Amino acid sequence: MEKFLVVGLGNVGDKYANTRHNIGFKILNEISQFNLAVFNLKRLGFVAKFYFEKKNIFLLKPSTSMNFSGKAVNIWMEKENISLEKILVITDDLHLDFGVLRLKYRSSSGGHNGLKNIQNILNTSNYACLRFGIGNKFTKVGQIDYVLGKWTDIEIIKLPLYLRRAKEVIFSFILNGRKKTINSCNRWKI
Repeated sequence: MEKFLVVGLGNVGDKYANTRHNIGFKILNEISQFNLAVFNLKRLGFVAKFYFEKKNIFLLKPSTSMNFSGKAVNIWMEKENISLEKILVITDDLHLDFGVLRLKYRSSSGGHNGLKNIQNILNTSNYACLRFGIGNKFTKVGQIDYVLGKWTDIEIIKLPLYLRRAKEVIFSFILNGRKKTINSCNRWKI
């Protein structure tokens, strides 16, 4: 049975729960609820597991801080013997408008410390990454406050649609593969 590891980046704790930086956790929560999968605290992360179309899917929310996510990814890859081709990391992206999705393969970290750490620990960027646009409506001194800030009222209204699209991309990656999903996902317009 094929195994997939879907990693949502975020920070643990109530104060981060509904922040832009935690979109990876939010998307995994949606997937777990839809598939009746329950997260349990395991080694370096909250893990939920379910079966879909004869595939074994592991959802991982690292319990390390965002900037040290690589250790959790590496441990679960090795523990479950999951290859790089079957890994998908979900993260926020300041360089994309709110709600825009981009599936990338072998991409740079784009300055994202969570992705930098994963690439450093795995010693490669040869994995798929789903980037969820959070926009960049902040001043130079306000980037951290913006990223760790709560969604606006308008964003909250639009978020369910974008979460649904993110789930579609994730399941397409699992069922149809990386190349086909990249081609279709990256043509979507918001």
